[in-house]
Amino acid sequence: MKSSSIPPSATSLPRAPQDDAGARSRRYLIMMAIRIACFVLMVLITPYGWYTWLFAAGAIVLPYVAVVLANVGEDVHRKDAENPERALTAGPVAAERAPDRTPPVIQIQETRSIPRTPDQTNPPGSDEDVR
Repeated sequence: MKSSSIPPSATSLPRAPQDDAGARSRRYLIMMAIRIACFVLMVLITPYGWYTWLFAAGAIVLPYVAVVLANVGEDVHRKDAENPERALTAGPVAAERAPDRTPPVIQIQETRSIPRTPDQTNPPGSDEDVR
């Protein structure tokens, strides 16, 4: 059950799209470098044997695997966020405050303004009334 009053934690935010795209392209380039190495080793290593077929399989299969892994986002490996409030210890609030000291309270009261009538140009108590 999600509560709308609790803001999302920084640990629950997904990875930034630029960081995710950079990680996927880096993974793709590494796999393509391995594919090129497999192709070069397949051609250069002589005498040909069972390992030649292994390098050929790597050169053929790795492009497909690289594309599939490059298209998979990081949501597959996403973990649930840890609630940081669980790590906080809350002591009793009343024990922290001294019983004889109460915090000062400031009260503000507003008064209603009295609307003026047209025949009251100078209200009583104004500076213009005393001349």
